[in-house]
Amino acid sequence: MSTPRTHGRLSPAAAWTTFGVLGLATAVLALSVGAATVPPMAWWSGSGVEAELVRVCGAPRVAAAFFVGACLALAGLAFQGVFRNPLAEPYLLGSASGAAVGAAVALLIPAVVPQAWSLPLLAFAGAWGASWLVLLIGRMGGEWQTGRLLLAGVALAAILAALRSLLLMIYGDESTNLRAVISWQLGGIQTPTADELVWMALALGVLVLLVRSLAFGLDALGMGEDTAHSMGVRVPRFSAWAVLVASLATALAVSWGGLIGFVGLIVPHVLRWCMGPLHARLVPACAVAGGILLVLVDAVARSALAPSEIPAGLLTALIGGPFFLALLLWRRP
Repeated sequence: MSTPRTHGRLSPAAAWTTFGVLGLATAVLALSVGAATVPPMAWWSGSGVEAELVRVCGAPRVAAAFFVGACLALAGLAFQGVFRNPLAEPYLLGSASGAAVGAAVALLIPAVVPQAWSLPLLAFAGAWGASWLVLLIGRMGGEWQTGRLLLAGVALAAILAALRSLLLMIYGDESTNLRAVISWQLGGIQTPTADELVWMALALGVLVLLVRSLAFGLDALGMGEDTAHSMGVRVPRFSAWAVLVASLATALAVSWGGLIGFVGLIVPHVLRWCMGPLHARLVPACAVAGGILLVLVDAVARSALAPSEIPAGLLTALIGGPFFLALLLWRRP
């Protein structure tokens, strides 16, 4: 008896072998480049200033970039599934802009809550509120309207960008490192401490499990709300939970990487073409592929104009903008 064929072009074994090779090559490249070039033989030796530089600065930065990219890809996968819109992603829906407003409040306005906690909490509140507003607008009239959904996201992102600028004008003074805040809003990976790396790894693990728990419902929604309901999915409750999980992923990404767009658009699309539409397979693949992509982008951002850095958000926009236009042209009736 022949084995059934997989839905995608790549078998799971081939896909994960590809991820392993790309991940290893990208990690070696990212650890070797930056403000100073450190050949692999120097940091593999485990001694000397170069090896210490890689251990203290390079490796945590690479891990943080992987974390942010994985969160963005998972958020994009969840948003595209629950909105049933292949063009949905945190940046275009305004979810990332909502998270950025919340994070800007935490950065600019002193609060009783320590910034280590207030930044992700306010970022989550902003992402969740923006996502729900776009969701409500997109559902006006009872059915999804793709054009209305995207226009609502673009309009909301513009409003929130103006609000961020207003916050900078009102609360930015000589005591605030405005250049750091503005650079963060353009997208830039932070270098975490060892303790922060542990929390990031735990958060990513929980996030993967949460998005994986949505797989059956997202597959069912892809066949229509009536079909999903007949399969036992309570669509309103499930949609609310999916938006909550996707907003959490967006908030975590924005907290550590600022505004970085289009990763959540590119990665799910490419993987659907390669692996098929089933979300149970796509969830771990998106986490790994999104992480690899942003590690590569961050390596270019650190090395292209060294010792200066290019904001990672600018590079992803240069890649994702043409990708988005190509999708629009491809989907044109």
